[in-house]
Amino acid sequence: MLKPSLEDLIRSSFRSVLKNKSRTILTSLGVIIGVTSVILLTSIGNGLKTYVNQQFEALGSNTIFVSPGRIFNEQGGFDRSGAGGYISTSFTQKNINDLKRQLKTNLVIPMTTVSSEVKSISGKKNVSIVGTTYLYGPNNNAEPSAGNGRWFTKEEEDKNSKVAVLGYDIANELFPNGNALGKKIIVKSKNLKVIGVNDKKGSSFGGPSVDEFIYIPIGIAFDIVGNENIQEIIIKAPDKSQIDNFKERTTEVLLKRFDKDSFSVFDSAQLLNSINAIIGTLTIALTGIAAISLVVGGIGIMNIMLVTVSERTREIGLRKAIGAYPRAILLQFLFEAVILSGVGGFIGIILGTLGTSAINNFFPAKITLGSITLAFGVSFLVGIIFGVAPARKASKLSPIEALRYE
Repeated sequence: MLKPSLEDLIRSSFRSVLKNKSRTILTSLGVIIGVTSVILLTSIGNGLKTYVNQQFEALGSNTIFVSPGRIFNEQGGFDRSGAGGYISTSFTQKNINDLKRQLKTNLVIPMTTVSSEVKSISGKKNVSIVGTTYLYGPNNNAEPSAGNGRWFTKEEEDKNSKVAVLGYDIANELFPNGNALGKKIIVKSKNLKVIGVNDKKGSSFGGPSVDEFIYIPIGIAFDIVGNENIQEIIIKAPDKSQIDNFKERTTEVLLKRFDKDSFSVFDSAQLLNSINAIIGTLTIALTGIAAISLVVGGIGIMNIMLVTVSERTREIGLRKAIGAYPRAILLQFLFEAVILSGVGGFIGIILGTLGTSAINNFFPAKITLGSITLAFGVSFLVGIIFGVAPARKASKLSPIEALRYE
């Protein structure tokens, strides 16, 4: 009996698949779409994680946040039930002074945010205006770079000087011709002088883009809002080793004024872990949805292979009649199915890589060897799983009935 080598079977499988190139590509289309989608979505997820990590690194690992409401639940995830605290809780300058005294640090930075229409000589736009102190810029990677102006000083803050630092995008929107430095913007009848323009930074923690923010001394923000409520506090511990101690002491101070569920004290690592967990879960869910295309592609391969078995029934009968092993027939058709899915996987990887490069110009995206390996491995697995049925059918054909097949 004939016993072809594995190399002969693979070579024969390639010849059969490449005989009709158009059908090969169309048959592999489902796998191509599936692999491309899986790579694109995992790349976006990986890129977003990397970007968020970079944002937190810029803030520093010694940053502590104090926010109204209960942010985290007992499992460490975000707690939606505490959202009501944002409406009822606000901090005061006395809370800031108490924290500075208890923590023995000046780096207790208040923030208050208001949305307002901002006008310039070239137009107007609704913008988020952040009122804060002279310490915010130098300690939170928010200072303009050389040649783009400066952050406001303690003296300007103390005097309630009408100055502003613009985010990159809002500066270009309000002053499309450039040269925003020294120009005036109007916020609720207040004329503010632009003293700095930040470099482009993008979205902060996956949220609103800081490039759309305007920063002003907190006293001016209080005048605009009409009250002196502080919405958030940022605290800088001397180093990472004192984070837990600072969090405990901050909580003790605030518990003297607020209920335990009306505020949250958390560090940048805690927030980063929660955000990464959400991004990871979302990436897995979207990748799973994209993987459905691989299943659809596998079904398409199985259908075409079943048709191929019918078309080549006489060929199979002839090969069996001259002594071909059923196992050799099975392996050849299985190899053909794997080649079809492999071709789809290879093309999908190329398209996914090109797509990731294109997306990265507008949104964080990072392709990894792991995502490529996973997508290609799954595409081969699809070929094996959905190629078994047609291959078994071919191997079990009776040579006499096959030769009689018309």
